[in-house]
Amino acid sequence: MIHEIATCLWFDKNAKEAADFYKSTFSGFEPISENPMAVNYRLLGRRFMHLNGGPGYPINPSISFFINLEEENEIRETWEKLTKNGTVLMDLNSYPWSPLYGWCADQFGVNWQIMKNHESHEKLAPNLMFNGANNGQASEAIDFYTSLFPNSKILFKALYEKGEHDTEGNVKYSQFTLNGKPFHLMESSMDHQHNFNEGVSMMVTVDTQEEIDQLWDNLVEGGAPGRCGWLKDKYGVSWQIVPSILGKLMTNPETAPKATYAFLQMSKFVIADLENAVK
Repeated sequence: MIHEIATCLWFDKNAKEAADFYKSTFSGFEPISENPMAVNYRLLGRRFMHLNGGPGYPINPSISFFINLEEENEIRETWEKLTKNGTVLMDLNSYPWSPLYGWCADQFGVNWQIMKNHESHEKLAPNLMFNGANNGQASEAIDFYTSLFPNSKILFKALYEKGEHDTEGNVKYSQFTLNGKPFHLMESSMDHQHNFNEGVSMMVTVDTQEEIDQLWDNLVEGGAPGRCGWLKDKYGVSWQIVPSILGKLMTNPETAPKATYAFLQMSKFVIADLENAVK
């Protein structure tokens, strides 16, 4: 089976510091596990992993996170915490799409779009911003992603109309689900000077080699393979396709060193090779 699609955030030696910050900022923080390499938790029902990956992939606004909160006091308190030592991209204010909305990057560079009483029933969802070389490909991307994962569908898609402030036919705003989890996607013709990188990746855990092959082969077409289950799709979005058995192998002191050595040699994960390595 395909497990929940988690979000991986890349940090340089401060993964735990960032996790502690979100624990103190949001009411819906649930710790899962922690080691020197990674911190795992749920935030408002969504799974995250902080990876101490080192320098090289600063997080940027190409992938942000929508937060839907009901109470104005909670929105303002959360905004104050997130913007302390951070950067405001759009002031917290009233806009045509929300009575209270703001976009900021926190002190770790993670981008948040906070909104009051949005139509989404989910409190948290990643948002992909298609711009630059990806401009004009958003509708295609939505169809592509929803075709790959079970239990996926397009919930809403609004296009720019003639006379609006972007290219007619571009995706103004969209919502869709991948394996039951919500995602948002927008498109912009403006020069944002940022695009997708490994700073934010989507981590998909599966049980079988057939599932690994199906997702990997489709996602990497037109993109680029990476190491240790990482790849970039044709739009530059980073994914990790990981077998569920890896968690069991890595938590066992007897198998962890052999499993680590084995997967460090891999691009796409091969479950049989992992199992043979720990025999």
